[in-house]
Amino acid sequence: MSHIEHTFAQLGVRDEIVRALSEVGIEHPFAIQELTLPLALAGSDLIGQARTGMGKTYAFGVPLLHRIATGVEDRPLNGTPRALVVVPTRELCIQVFDDLTKAAKYLSAGDRDFSVVSIYGGRPYEAQIASLRAGADVVIGTPGRLLDLAQQGHLQLGGLAMLVLDEADEMLDLGFLPDIERILALAPSAESGRQSMLFSATMPDAIITLARTFMNRPTHIRAEAPHSSSVHDSTEQFVYRAHALDKIELVSRILQADGRGATMVFTRTKRTAQKVSDELAERGFAVGAVHGDLGQIAREKALTSFRSGEINVLVATDVAARGIDIDDVTHVINYQCPEDDKTYVHRIGRTGRAGRTGIAVTLVDWDDIARWQLIDKALGLAVPDPDETYSTSPHLFTELNIPTDVTGSVGEKFSGGPKRRAPRAERAEGDKPKRTRTRRRTRAGEPAEGSATEAPAPVATADGDQAAPARRRRRRRPAATTASA
Repeated sequence: MSHIEHTFAQLGVRDEIVRALSEVGIEHPFAIQELTLPLALAGSDLIGQARTGMGKTYAFGVPLLHRIATGVEDRPLNGTPRALVVVPTRELCIQVFDDLTKAAKYLSAGDRDFSVVSIYGGRPYEAQIASLRAGADVVIGTPGRLLDLAQQGHLQLGGLAMLVLDEADEMLDLGFLPDIERILALAPSAESGRQSMLFSATMPDAIITLARTFMNRPTHIRAEAPHSSSVHDSTEQFVYRAHALDKIELVSRILQADGRGATMVFTRTKRTAQKVSDELAERGFAVGAVHGDLGQIAREKALTSFRSGEINVLVATDVAARGIDIDDVTHVINYQCPEDDKTYVHRIGRTGRAGRTGIAVTLVDWDDIARWQLIDKALGLAVPDPDETYSTSPHLFTELNIPTDVTGSVGEKFSGGPKRRAPRAERAEGDKPKRTRTRRRTRAGEPAEGSATEAPAPVATADGDQAAPARRRRRRRPAATTASA
């Protein structure tokens, strides 16, 4: 029997939200959204379990906006937060904020626009505090900054009607569980009628315990069968044994494959991420980097450029890439072998999303063969001994659909990445700055009198040579004394 596709309107979503979603090309819900909407719109607590890239943001975002806007008649919006969404990373906070802002475009809160506010670390407090004071109907934030502002009295959580924990397993991995428990203690209890939703790719024991603590008889929803593979079926995977000195050449050719679109390149270290980004930029690729050594503004600029298409290659470490959710990534390249099978699944899950297909390429050093074999065994990939591959290997071009005439460069150096501080200009040989030191005491130790003057620059002779330097004064040694006989 064929599956009948429903629209958001058919599922009972408010016209303003349906109209806003339609404008960005979203009319039919994904599986996780279609499963959660009826329960969430009815006010039930729920746990949504689905992998990254399956549409979890609108699975909680649409019912959240619908219920708050619909409840205005009974409880008018007064500018204090009515819903709180807690996310693990700044990048995910920005993305969820963007998605909910689009969906709330035509909603209103009395005589003002419906307000969605993002709160996260790495940015000044003042602007975020000002946004809260101006009125915030929905707040999206990371645990640390949310807790700081709540404890300072700037973020009022007593009026919450809805609470969402997104990517709960990621928050557990990052050590945010204590902060989340403190935030929950400041919010109304489940018995008060507050609706709670929790979304997670996996369900560790600590997350199950947390759900039992702050949720009221939640319904557990899976967006896929329990026996389904943990690796995306829509992602074609290639694994090559590569020499470390040839990896940049390999990646340069992979980036010229036919049909290659937005691409993410993963490394294990911050230093390698910046090195790979710099070398690809030297070869003319439109590339940016996201890692812990970059400031928050530089990271946001790189992500914005990647989403807009200004750059089409993003080099990232595993930690910095947490929460990055971009649907149209066509290729993922593991420049360095992942630490474990979970990291591998997270990395390649950046492609093959939302019904699209994708390609994942993993480059394994000789030193990483043992690590790769553990990953291969855990996931049942049946590639324990990858083929030895170089940037000139014919099977590389055939399997990845790379034209045979490509080289390791596509043009002049790309200069659209983060600007580095310019080196200090060197002086021409022979140039000396004017002496500006002021004499404060005489040679005898007495205070100097009179006005200070600048030392004159060396005077050049008529034939262009500089004046000879002053003759150095020779210190006389005291005469040696001889002992009397």
